[in-house]
Amino acid sequence: MAKDPDRINLSPMANLPVAVITGGTGALGRATLDRLLKRGFRVAATYLVPEEAARVENETNVDENRLMLRRVDCTDSEATAAFMHEVAEKLGPFNVLASLIGGWAGGRDGSETDDLRFDRMIDLNLRSAFNTIRAGLPHTSQEEWARIVTVASRAALETPPGQAAYNIAKAGLLALTKSVAAELDGTNITANAILPSAIDTETMRAALPYADYLHWPKPDEIAAVVDFLASPESAVINGAGIPVYGKS
Repeated sequence: MAKDPDRINLSPMANLPVAVITGGTGALGRATLDRLLKRGFRVAATYLVPEEAARVENETNVDENRLMLRRVDCTDSEATAAFMHEVAEKLGPFNVLASLIGGWAGGRDGSETDDLRFDRMIDLNLRSAFNTIRAGLPHTSQEEWARIVTVASRAALETPPGQAAYNIAKAGLLALTKSVAAELDGTNITANAILPSAIDTETMRAALPYADYLHWPKPDEIAAVVDFLASPESAVINGAGIPVYGKS
């Protein structure tokens, strides 16, 4: 367990691939973190909620050299850059950069959306990913393979009413991912986005108590897609927005 990441001794594990997950202790982040650890990655993850980080530390049975947790607000560009620099120094070049931070707020059309709600959706869903990719990209592996994965949304394509700020932020995130993919074309790095609808989490059930959540995809089901996109085998996929709607 990662009780004291500052004491990490990398020498026995220097040949293992490195994954960085921003938002690594939330529902989707935790499911992705678990999968990558099982595949033999060394993982560095950010969190904001201490209780989530403590749960990961207590429940994740891996060598302490393979898991590094840091409390980082990825909407803060300087804090994000400092985190990426620290991870690169301690773990080496990144093979996976997964930006999994996000949040939903509905109930407002565009004309009814105040600045606070708009800024919050942009910060959580777009700015955090922009900061993550901008700060993390220089530290990705230049000699082997590297994968960038983001979490956009079905709403980026279908733009349902009543959640204008969220739609805009996720559409921007999809455009960001495609832009990065185009800029990296011809390199060993790919960038792709997954497009969930609603993910079956306690938070979403509470936010939409009358929804048919039995048909929502589970975090681990979506993490399986992230896991594939984070693998060497996904090299032929670049600049994609991949639906992970389940039956919702």
